[in-house]
Amino acid sequence: MSWRNFFIVDRTSRASDRYPAIYYEDIAKAIAAQIPAPGAVVLDYACGAAPAASLIAEHCATVYLYDPTPKMQTILRQRYAANPKIKILNEAQVRALPDETLDMVLFNGLFQYLTLAQCTEAVDFAAAKLRLGGRLVVADVIPPHADPLSDSWALVEYAYRGGFLLAALRGALSRSRPLRRRIALTTFTIPDMQRLLATHGFETRRADRNIGHNQMHMTFLAKRV
Repeated sequence: MSWRNFFIVDRTSRASDRYPAIYYEDIAKAIAAQIPAPGAVVLDYACGAAPAASLIAEHCATVYLYDPTPKMQTILRQRYAANPKIKILNEAQVRALPDETLDMVLFNGLFQYLTLAQCTEAVDFAAAKLRLGGRLVVADVIPPHADPLSDSWALVEYAYRGGFLLAALRGALSRSRPLRRRIALTTFTIPDMQRLLATHGFETRRADRNIGHNQMHMTFLAKRV
């Protein structure tokens, strides 16, 4: 199974999860906190269902949402048809974005599905599309010492605090183990991720907190230089 097919299966299943709004709102708030200015143009690349994108749009001028699946693109267009600040792109449109016109690019939970070569291509894409000084956010990066059990436990703890434990357990049981058996997820050490970004045009640092419920995972903040 290719990374794209695996990613599609995982994100499609997540779109049907019955998690409460707070789960997605917490992620959207963390993303919004990284937007560099109210007039920023932001690209959420491989965005999935993005149910709280309206919250992100409140903090910037334009949000481009791109997901690789036509089905998800249709869902997103229907969901955000009334929001003029949110624009849904297909693959040709995202590739056609003019160079040096974006203020922030987000890769959230994507690099685990890519090979190192594909991660490099993604970083180069962001470097081309971002303005000088623009921000790249690479979120939910998995370190080598993480494992499915610790990932599941992190979700259980978060769900318990948020009051949706049963929904989280159903989602984890229906999704995690079958998918993980079908592909090996890509992991990064902190130096490896810093080296990848630094050698492709970015100053970078690890964020204090990961965007997402699992604080064993990592978020990296990079500035195009």
